[in-house]
Amino acid sequence: MSERADIETEREPVTAPEAEANRAPASGWRGWASTVTVVLLLGLALAALAVVGGRSLPERIGPPVEELAVEQVRLSPGRMDLTVRNAGPDPVQVAQVFVNDAFVDVRGGEEPIEPRRSTVLTLDYPWQEGQPYVVSMLTSTGLVIEHEIGAAVRTPTGGRDLFAVMALLGTYVGIVPVVLGMLLLPVLRRIGKGGIRFLLAVTVGLLIFLAVDAVFEGFELGDRSGGAFGGVSLLALGAILAFLGLTFIDRWLHRRGDPAGGRGGGRLALMIAIGIGLHNLGEGLAIGSAYALGELALGAALVIGFALHNTTEGLAIVSPLLAAQRPGVPRLLGLGLIAGGPAILGAVLGASVGNAELSLLLLGLGIGAIAQVVVQIAPALRTTDDRATGTVAAMDATAILGVAVGVAAMYATGLLVLA
Repeated sequence: MSERADIETEREPVTAPEAEANRAPASGWRGWASTVTVVLLLGLALAALAVVGGRSLPERIGPPVEELAVEQVRLSPGRMDLTVRNAGPDPVQVAQVFVNDAFVDVRGGEEPIEPRRSTVLTLDYPWQEGQPYVVSMLTSTGLVIEHEIGAAVRTPTGGRDLFAVMALLGTYVGIVPVVLGMLLLPVLRRIGKGGIRFLLAVTVGLLIFLAVDAVFEGFELGDRSGGAFGGVSLLALGAILAFLGLTFIDRWLHRRGDPAGGRGGGRLALMIAIGIGLHNLGEGLAIGSAYALGELALGAALVIGFALHNTTEGLAIVSPLLAAQRPGVPRLLGLGLIAGGPAILGAVLGASVGNAELSLLLLGLGIGAIAQVVVQIAPALRTTDDRATGTVAAMDATAILGVAVGVAAMYATGLLVLA
């Protein structure tokens, strides 16, 4: 009896932290179990509401809502292929099709087009090069939906030749101009701190112009799209996703302190390259789509115009590197490929796909990426930033002048782009 008592007294008492640690796994599992239970109950409630609520509500009063959007037109000798999507809530049956008020034979579209679905209408019509046409689709309810072709041009056929042309064009308007702009880095290193701040302000002006230009282009694309997948809403979705994605990448690089991402200027240069790359992805998509529709005149004027226009993007990338250590040539080439390479992918997609919704989403990605980069650069434009005392000064005249110069430079070089 005394031995058992001695053993009991020799045991160390359980401290409060140890008891809390023992209870932590049990409480963690109970928390996860309760969360899963709530989610399952919520899902069952929503499913029941969808079934019961949908059956209990009356049918919509009034005629069916019929909305058709022509997403793509491909022209070949004696033939028009129209990709038509139902952007409304009700099925649509195409009964007849007219081209310039002349009835034409149609293949495809025998069954009603369900909401959000698409079909291809093949029209046998001897169209003439360069002539305008109006395609009128008569639905089963008597509604006439028209689509205008400004100037009929044969659609380039896909294949190795088309991809080669688009890759070459993307290189000319994307990679080459950006790398040329980055060659100014040795010259720019001779300026002082005030000059560096001025160039950063010019960078902000360049990026602001790119973002605003993409917004206007997105609104124009939204008007031409059928709105089946949100229209302009895709622009906002892409912008939000890109802004949050680049913010996550920046925080991750900051925590790692990775030399590839760099600290300070190096990381900022990488962020600018990614932002400009996403913008060039949308720009390449627009170029490829315009080429597929016959609206893009290839030639020296286009190449020189885009070269001068996008050379300023290379200047924007190297501006944060002026105060940092001298970067190596492979790193500079990597930044140039990140910023200019997506133009090649965009041009190939634009020539082969030609989808307005995809264009809107990619334009939104570029807008959000540029906005995030501008947010990162803005603190460097202030003359004083004393966070300890809470004193933050606004931009001075030099920074404001730099932003104005950047906007003016992008506008002036943009006038040289003939498309």
